[in-house]
Amino acid sequence: MPSSANDSTGIEYHTISSFRFTSGDTHDIRIAYRSINPSSFKKVLIPTCYGGRINTTLSFTSQQQCLSSHHVIVVAMLGNGESSSPSNDADFPKSLDYRDQINAQHSLLTQHLGIKELEAVIGFSMGAQQAYYWACMYPSFLKYSIPICGSAKTSLHNYAFIEGPKAALTNSVDYADGTYRAKGTKPSRGLRAFGRTYCAWAMSAAWFRERKFESMGFDNVESFIQAEWEDSFESWDAEDLLILARMWQAGDVGKTREDGDYLKALEGIEAKVLVMPSRTDTYFPPEDSETEVKHLKHGELAVMETVWGHMAGGGANEDDTHWMNDTIASFLRIASGILT
Repeated sequence: MPSSANDSTGIEYHTISSFRFTSGDTHDIRIAYRSINPSSFKKVLIPTCYGGRINTTLSFTSQQQCLSSHHVIVVAMLGNGESSSPSNDADFPKSLDYRDQINAQHSLLTQHLGIKELEAVIGFSMGAQQAYYWACMYPSFLKYSIPICGSAKTSLHNYAFIEGPKAALTNSVDYADGTYRAKGTKPSRGLRAFGRTYCAWAMSAAWFRERKFESMGFDNVESFIQAEWEDSFESWDAEDLLILARMWQAGDVGKTREDGDYLKALEGIEAKVLVMPSRTDTYFPPEDSETEVKHLKHGELAVMETVWGHMAGGGANEDDTHWMNDTIASFLRIASGILT
């Protein structure tokens, strides 16, 4: 579910002067991040997802979890409202590309934090897409890439899904064809419509059939939609949501190559990759992951058996979070040669 939390605990900022975007724009930007257990020599990067904030991102750093002994850097995507975004920078560029995210993160790690190598990049949803991009763009910088409920290329079905919430927002009366800011208003109706349109895709049909919303404290589906989706998305900035949605739709690691071939981009990945889809994810289905793993030199597929759909990968359900933790721990042990 999207986060409405504005928790700034532990968040730091790094300014990159004259950052060059793939669009050709050059602009000063600020990257928000949180550094957890910085004394550890094993470094792991976790980028945020769509609708995610730094302090709501699953980091696996609690006691006894798989990254509790690692230095974990959770970084906010450009456009999420914590790093530079349309909501906090009136001159922010009109478009974003995943390559912008990875280049900015690489600058944060190398120029500011002095990190020369990553143990892994781990990400959920749009964070997973960033994990793929990292493995393509900086192949010698990371040992392992762990995309959770994501893909190396946004499918046509996924693209079409995103069109629905976008249209609900941009066609709302209070969005006013994008002139709402000049009027000093917020498109609350459009933002709530965005959330209502989005919500059914995040969980599976079985999740609704089994009334899993009751385990979250809701008596009926309507109260769940209002609280978890309408209220949460209403707290977001419309332009932040839209610029990230467009970037998500354009996701394709083939763009890291001159020939644009995404399968060749996958074949060129040197990192060991653990691909972790949810069995019931409606917009990053496991069938897409199966195809991508076939083109990886060192790819492993681990499918999460769950009814929690896409949101299983974001920590929505304790059982799935335990499974992810144990699966990642086992993968890192075996991949590093520790077999016990």
